[in-house]
Amino acid sequence: MDSRFDMNEGLERFNQLDEAEAVAMMETCCTAMRWCREIASRRPYSSLEQMLKAADEIWGTMEQDDVLEAFSGHPKIGDVNSLRAKYAHTAGLAGAEQGAVKQASEDVLQALKAANDEYEARNGFIFIVCATGKSAGEMLAILQQRLANDRQTELRIGAEEQGKITAIRLRKLFERQPDQG
Repeated sequence: MDSRFDMNEGLERFNQLDEAEAVAMMETCCTAMRWCREIASRRPYSSLEQMLKAADEIWGTMEQDDVLEAFSGHPKIGDVNSLRAKYAHTAGLAGAEQGAVKQASEDVLQALKAANDEYEARNGFIFIVCATGKSAGEMLAILQQRLANDRQTELRIGAEEQGKITAIRLRKLFERQPDQG
């Protein structure tokens, strides 16, 4: 199934999917399964804005385990191998989001890897940032700054960033892209 449609057609098709298909489609935007099931259960949606509002409301009810489940669906920033392997179902969206990282110098990539490893060792989860529109250097600076935060602060910030990422992915999923005719 092509996951991108004209927005109205896309919402209509999404509204008509069976529950499992709708949940699977939402999993490409966020891998917290409770969030996916809740989004699917609130159908039908009459507009993307209505869906985005529901997505935000539902995300606000997620518990720590749900947030960590969503985080586990992301590759580490700059980890091209995990984009290809473990996260194949979100790789297309994550790869586009992290496009600037692919253009980074080897020094910046190595610094990102080292900072990511330190972050994960401290917090028990990977660094989450809405990477869209940010260069590798900008992401590295954000990561280095956030290394000073405690785990609870990072869970909160990461959850906020996940909400932004999910909204971007929902828009990409349902808005007609210019190069698609």
